[in-house]
Amino acid sequence: MDLTIHASFLPHSDPDASLAFYRDALGFEVRNDVGYDGMRWITVGPAGQPDTSIVLQPPTGDPGITDDEQRTIAEMMAKGTFAGIVLSTDDLDGTFARLRDNSAEVIQEPTKQDYGVRDCAVRDPAGNMIRIQERP
Repeated sequence: MDLTIHASFLPHSDPDASLAFYRDALGFEVRNDVGYDGMRWITVGPAGQPDTSIVLQPPTGDPGITDDEQRTIAEMMAKGTFAGIVLSTDDLDGTFARLRDNSAEVIQEPTKQDYGVRDCAVRDPAGNMIRIQERP
């Protein structure tokens, strides 16, 4: 079986702020930007990797989500505990500097972890945890 990850989904609370973060701070390409019924889905991805994308989506875009679930999602997003993703780079220090210079909320500066990786952590404008590992 030959499977690849095509898209991952992260919620956004402000599509324009999320777009600026992923496009300007991380340098991702904008692949699609679709609005429907007052909501907006933005697909971004790393340059040179057209088969790998992140879809930034409204967290309550699913019509099956109840009012209680919407409140829980909003609370978790506000605390930064709802969603996250791990990225990797050959230049962790440069990537971290670019994020810091673009006012990303820094959670952890580049650090060598006990489990062997060197990484950093920031939050995107919606509170999603973005961990970035340095490739060996």
